[in-house]
Amino acid sequence: MQIRPSSFSFTLLLGCLAAVPYSGIDINLPALAATGAALGVEPSDVGLTMSVSMIGLALTPLIYGPLSDRLGRKPIVLFGLVLFVMASLGCMAAQSLPALIIFRLAQAVGASSTTLTFAVIRDLFDETAARTRIANVVVAINVVTVIAPGAGAALLAIGSWRLIYATQAALGATLILAVLLGFAESARIDPAGRFAPAAVIRDYLRVLTHPVSFAFILVGAAQGAAVFAYVTGAPLFFIGVVGLRPDQYGMIFSACSAAVMCGAFVDGRLARHGVAPRRTLTFALGLLSVAACVALALTLFRGAHPALIVALLLAVALSFGLSMPNIMNAIMQPLPDIAGAVSAVAGSIQMTAGAIGSGLVAAFFDGRSALSMTAVMAASSLAALTLYLLVARSAGHSQQHLVFDQSSEAAAFGAERPIAGEIAGPRRPGRSRKVR
Repeated sequence: MQIRPSSFSFTLLLGCLAAVPYSGIDINLPALAATGAALGVEPSDVGLTMSVSMIGLALTPLIYGPLSDRLGRKPIVLFGLVLFVMASLGCMAAQSLPALIIFRLAQAVGASSTTLTFAVIRDLFDETAARTRIANVVVAINVVTVIAPGAGAALLAIGSWRLIYATQAALGATLILAVLLGFAESARIDPAGRFAPAAVIRDYLRVLTHPVSFAFILVGAAQGAAVFAYVTGAPLFFIGVVGLRPDQYGMIFSACSAAVMCGAFVDGRLARHGVAPRRTLTFALGLLSVAACVALALTLFRGAHPALIVALLLAVALSFGLSMPNIMNAIMQPLPDIAGAVSAVAGSIQMTAGAIGSGLVAAFFDGRSALSMTAVMAASSLAALTLYLLVARSAGHSQQHLVFDQSSEAAAFGAERPIAGEIAGPRRPGRSRKVR
C-alpha cells in the first residue's frame, strides 16, 4: 500500500504534512476572543498561545533533524504526529489559560516534526525534481493558509473553540494512518550512527560552515523576515489605520496567499522547462526588493494609497512563491547525508529571523501609517538580494567549478573522488533509491 514517490498522492501527502504547523496557528486565529471569554481572560492573553507555538516551531526541529538522520524520517514524523494529536486533545479539554499554553507548546513541538518534509524531498529526488516538489509543497501550504482561518470561523460558528482542537486531532490521526500505510523510509541510515552530542555538534558545524547551504539559509532568513513583517504589519495598517473590517482584510490576505501559490506554480513550470534557478531567483528577489522599496517610498512621501499597498504586497507574495522553492532546494542539495540537520538549521534560523522582523514591525508601529512594515520589508528584502548576489550566487558558482574539476580529474586518473557536498568515504547504506 506504499505510495510511489513519483505519484501525485505522495506529493499531496508531503504537502499536507508540511502544512500542519501553519494550520495549527491559522485555524485558531478566529477563536482568540471566544477562547478568552470561556477561560475568563483577555483575548490578548490568549495570544500568548501563538507566541509559545512559534517558539516550539523554531527550536524543536534542531532536535528532530539530527535524530531523523540517524533513526529515519518516518519514526520521527510519526512521533510528532502522535504528540500533535494528544496535545490537540489536551487543548480541547483545557480549563485554564496556563493549561492551554502548555498544551499549545506541546502541539507545536509535535507539529514541527513535519518540517522534515524538505529532508524527505532531498532524500528521494534529484535537484530538478526536488525543485518541482518543493514548489508543489509551497502551493499546498498556502492553500492551507487560505482555508484555515475560514475553517476555524466555521467550526466556531457551529460549535465552540474546543471543536477546532478536536478537528485538529482528527486531521492529525488521519495523517498518522497515511504515513503508517503509505510512507516508506527515505533516509539512508548509517547503522553505526549514534545520536551523540559531539556528532550532532559536528553536523551543525558542517551546515554553518558550508559556503553554499549557509549562504542560502541567510538569504531565506532575510526573505522570511520581509514576509513576516507583512504578516504582522498588514492587519495593523489595513484594520487599525485604514479602517477595513476583518473580513475585508481577510480578502487581501487570501489574495496574497493566492499570489504565493501562483509564484510557486510558475516556478514548478519553469523547472520543468529547464529554466535555471539562478535566473528565477535573481528576478524574484529583485521584484521583492523593488516592491518593498516602492512601498517604503510611498509611505515616506504620504502617497501610500491602500490600493497601491495591496498591489505591492501582491508582488511581494508572488516573489516569495517564485523564490522559496529555489532557496530551499539550494539549501538542501549540498549535504544529502545530513539533510535532517540542514532542514532543522534552515527552519530555525528562518523562523527566528521572521520573529525578529515581526517584533520590529509591532514595536515601531506608529498607529498612523505602514512605515514600520514597509521599512522592515525594504531592509530585509535588500539584505536578501545583496546576500544572494554577493555571497550565495558566487559560492554556488565556486561549488559548480569544484564539482567539474573533481569530476574531470577523476575521469583522467580513473579514480572516483567525492564531489562537493558529499562526505569522503563509502556511501551510507540505503533503503531507498533516487527517483529521477
